[in-house]
Amino acid sequence: MQSVKPVGVQAASRKYDLLSALAAHGLAGDRATQTRTLRLMALITTRYNWQRDELCVGQREIARLWSCDERTVKREMARLRAAGWLVQKTRGSRGRISTYRLDTLQIAEDTRPCWPLIGEDFVARLGGRPPEPDPAGKVVPLRPAVSLPEEAEGVWGRARAILSEEQPAIFRAWLARLTEVESGQGTLVLSAPSAFCQSYIATHLIQALTAAVRRADPSLARVEVIH
Repeated sequence: MQSVKPVGVQAASRKYDLLSALAAHGLAGDRATQTRTLRLMALITTRYNWQRDELCVGQREIARLWSCDERTVKREMARLRAAGWLVQKTRGSRGRISTYRLDTLQIAEDTRPCWPLIGEDFVARLGGRPPEPDPAGKVVPLRPAVSLPEEAEGVWGRARAILSEEQPAIFRAWLARLTEVESGQGTLVLSAPSAFCQSYIATHLIQALTAAVRRADPSLARVEVIH
């Protein structure tokens, strides 16, 4: 994985990449995640010193920026430190303000599952894989039909082949670790590795997942993801 630390000739684009990853992560999460991510993004865009790689701002100023009280600031900053997104450089004492730096690699790792929501070019750029060249320059080729290998085991095996071919980034991030539980009465039941993964797939990816399963076996009209 490439570092997203915004330094060098690509500093500006790296800053946008970092903020884009945070935005996608926040929007895909629950209300608390959305609020915390937005608050961090506000600090980054208004108060982060990129040249010194540090955040130096008092709780009172943060409270004003976030439109909350200082107790909320103290709790949220503690959660951001616990998540590894903010690292304390110096501890405030005797009127001096604490300074922090962003751990961009930790942020990248935590937001990675949401990169496909932005686009495969974004996944390729942050993941260190060059995007596939377009030999036609400006022509977008039609997607070839996906063949269903006979050796794929069961309905889920054939559906996996479809998804990995047509939506490789999303498949790797969210669907590759799903396992088949049972199928019958028109329903395929899959198990997700975590409650968060199950909730996200049920909210954002169930239509694409169901479509692939129906192509693999038209008798199955419904997919249920459990944890």
